Amino acid sequence: MLDKVLILSLFFVFCIFDLPLCMYAKANLIDKRLLRMEAETSWTNYPYSYITYVPEAESYREQSDDEAKVETFSMDSLLPDDLLERILSFLPIASIFRAGTVCKRWNEIVSSRRFLCNFSNNSVSQRPWYFMFTTTDDPSGYAYDPIIRKWYSFDLPCIETSNWFVASSCGLVCFMDNDCRNKIYVSNPITKQWRTLIEPPGHKSTDYTAMSTSVNRANQAVNRANRSYSVSIVKSKQVPGNFFQWDLSIHLYSSETMTWTTLVNDVLSGWRGGNESVICNNVLYFMIYSTGGSDHRHGLIASNLSSIGSPSSGILMRSFIPMPCSLTCGRLMNLRERLVIVGGIGKHDRPEVIKGIGIWVLKGKEWVEMAKMPQRFFQGFGEFDEVFASSGTDDLVYIQSYGSPALLTFDMNLKYWRWSQKCPVTKKFPLQLFTGFCFEPRLEIAP
Repeated sequence: MLDKVLILSLFFVFCIFDLPLCMYAKANLIDKRLLRMEAETSWTNYPYSYITYVPEAESYREQSDDEAKVETFSMDSLLPDDLLERILSFLPIASIFRAGTVCKRWNEIVSSRRFLCNFSNNSVSQRPWYFMFTTTDDPSGYAYDPIIRKWYSFDLPCIETSNWFVASSCGLVCFMDNDCRNKIYVSNPITKQWRTLIEPPGHKSTDYTAMSTSVNRANQAVNRANRSYSVSIVKSKQVPGNFFQWDLSIHLYSSETMTWTTLVNDVLSGWRGGNESVICNNVLYFMIYSTGGSDHRHGLIASNLSSIGSPSSGILMRSFIPMPCSLTCGRLMNLRERLVIVGGIGKHDRPEVIKGIGIWVLKGKEWVEMAKMPQRFFQGFGEFDEVFASSGTDDLVYIQSYGSPALLTFDMNLKYWRWSQKCPVTKKFPLQLFTGFCFEPRLEIAP
């Protein structure tokens, strides 16, 4: 009986929000052929009223004045709070905010800690969103929801310009300024909660810096809202007067102790650090680039964060992993604790010129090719620059040309390429650049 009530109640709620329920077939609650949401430009203000139900007259006989007064009432008043709470927890993230504007009762429900717990335990998957910067002057832009296939006008907390370093994990996003590289913020872009981290140790001025973050998923069943997290900074600075040698240090921040720890101080010969790193299975991976004397243009270093002892020299190159081929714009990603790299495949005689884009997964110390972008998609970017952006989490990879707002997705499970809906932004001048990053939309996690 409860399941029937839940199904009917879900139908009522989804009718209010006019959602594309085919995206939620996993819930096995409502037929795929239901209603579709109209295009929207903002996801924060939704002036929705109560939905009222008017009972039909018993017959067409003439009615008295008292009988003619048809009583209307709010349909959701039939539902107890715990059932309504359970129903609302099946909504996608954007619709949660819309639900909070329906009435005071709904707002109190979706704002409660118990609702956040139910929402985080919901079996309905909230796939990673993609945020696209639309200007270099401020952090405004649009966020794309691949389930509903909608773009939402979106402002990020903390960040000041689009050229800041960005790293994300499990609903938290880290931002670091690109000038002094000492301002670091951790935020939940959905709830707008954020925290400033203390300045990391090491060189005040560096030539290259790579930032990554990782949320501890092991304790998620205990307290989802207060999971611990780590932030890593890899600093690379040229040894004065010696282009061949570079100082490299690794620093790790723990949210539990709220302190930084220097894990490694090393000097690389013939290699330098870069701006690309990721934490996967408690192992820090970061890319290094040849400064001469090597057959490889670039490679990968793996540092186990749980086994590194006191800072020491000469240990990094022992974990060197070659790239699968000569890559342009290589980007490291953690997809369900699998290390994935996306990069442009260079021509044999001109490696800086992209002839295609590939995706590889690291197994042991060997790269396994997962996919290559079909030519029809590669050509679909139009005037494809020799640089592009890519980002991914969960099982979804996003690829975007810097010179265009076109966005392509690749599902690692289904091996399926698909264009996103067209972003509601137009290119205003020829040299305008578009960048972005993906993150998991979550309500329950706090920095």
